[in-house]
Amino acid sequence: MLLLNNLEKLVKPRKRVGRGGRRGGKSCRGSKGQKSRSGSNSEIKPFFEGGQMPLSRRIPRRGFKNFTRTVVKVINLGDLEERFENGATVDRTSLMACGLIKGQGCYKIKILGNGALTKALTVKADAFSKSASDAIAKNRGKVELCEELSSGSVTA
Repeated sequence: MLLLNNLEKLVKPRKRVGRGGRRGGKSCRGSKGQKSRSGSNSEIKPFFEGGQMPLSRRIPRRGFKNFTRTVVKVINLGDLEERFENGATVDRTSLMACGLIKGQGCYKIKILGNGALTKALTVKADAFSKSASDAIAKNRGKVELCEELSSGSVTA
């Protein structure tokens, strides 16, 4: 029977968190620590180690990358023999066109004397080995050093 003394309340009482009550002194928040404090949204970022030095900073760093290094692309005379016609001019753009050099990075080009050369080529590069320059001159070709690339900064 519905009587005034056993009616259900229309508004539930507010749940008071962390201030005592029927759940005990800690109100189901455990004891102490970051998640038990007010203002904590209890969402700690992954890999957060509670203020101690993180693992990524505790482990020593290894290795060294020399940013002043000079990258040298090596091309042999045998490759020039296969890809160029007699009397052709071999330079940076023609080497990229025929696929001997890839990429637009900063590097120097060095011609080595591995392989046989029978064509008269005009070769423009940053460096030549002694055997390569002798073989090119022997076949009535020309050896030209690139001045802007061999001294100072290297540009593509």
